[in-house]
Amino acid sequence: MTIPPPNILVVDDTLANLQLLVGMLKERGYKPRVASGGELALQAVRSEPPDLILLDINMPDMDGYQVCEALKSDEKLKEIPVIFLSALNETSDKVKAFRAGGADYITKPFQFEEVDARVRTHLELRRQRLELKENNDRLRELERLRDNLTHMIVHDMRTPLTVILGAIGLMLSENPPQKEGAVKTQRLAHNSALKLKEMTTQLLDISRLEAGQMPVNRTEGDLVQAARIALDFVSPAAAGRNLLLTSTGPFPAVFDAELIHRVLVNLVTNAVKFTHAGGEVKISVTREASAVRVAVADDGAGIPPEHHGKIFDKFSQVEGENKKLGAGLGLTFCKLAVEAHGGRIGVESEVGKGSTFWFTLPSEK
Repeated sequence: MTIPPPNILVVDDTLANLQLLVGMLKERGYKPRVASGGELALQAVRSEPPDLILLDINMPDMDGYQVCEALKSDEKLKEIPVIFLSALNETSDKVKAFRAGGADYITKPFQFEEVDARVRTHLELRRQRLELKENNDRLRELERLRDNLTHMIVHDMRTPLTVILGAIGLMLSENPPQKEGAVKTQRLAHNSALKLKEMTTQLLDISRLEAGQMPVNRTEGDLVQAARIALDFVSPAAAGRNLLLTSTGPFPAVFDAELIHRVLVNLVTNAVKFTHAGGEVKISVTREASAVRVAVADDGAGIPPEHHGKIFDKFSQVEGENKKLGAGLGLTFCKLAVEAHGGRIGVESEVGKGSTFWFTLPSEK
């Protein structure tokens, strides 16, 4: 397939300048077009967008600054590089050109070798930008298809999971009771099915949060009380870890109680997982300007700095001491749920010194 030569629009109201530039550009293998004024240039660009524009400044109907500003205000045309070619050589003229959106500035009289070098540079940069945009567009489409497929599969999994849970529940409630070994196996299956159902719920909720379709029912509440409820919920599975709430409050904030309960349970559960038996998991609640900050700290192995930036990404997992932080979903849910409230979330951690996951919520509506 033959690649067409780059299309370059030359805009100048002086015929001699147009003829000179057109001749030189043709010699270098470009496809030049001409416009003798600003209005004609805008018409030419809109009818057939060029790959690059060489633009004079002093023209009678519209000056080059106005032409460039008009191009940059058009979503379809703003990415076309504009190189100013002008006899104006004051610094203020050049600054004005760049503020208008120009990519480069060449002063007349010019050497064509310089013009050619600048043209080649900006055409290559444009090619790379377009290629990057195409790759990003393809990647976004693949991610959309993946998320849609995941959502469809997960949604369809919920019904058979519910049936499985119901069937195991009936077996566990049989009278007379079954043999101990059978009961143990059924409880294991029941707990595993519950975990799988929890993961499907998280995936569906993450999809809804990403699409802005998750209802967030904000009401005023006390984050200390919310933290206390979360600790009570996790406590039976803490297995010898000490769960401490270091704040007495109250610390009122505006939040969806169910969503923030799930955020807190996720963070505390992860902290318990990475805390050694006999260690401590602490929740603190403090005021921060017009927000309330909640922090969940453990005394585990800590998280290497290179993982801090991606730890909240979907399906991302951080390993340490043969354990994985979360299922690649819990922290993503936390991030999206907190941000849906207009809050922020983050992590502070140092290897060997534990981790602190924190989030903030607005204290006012």
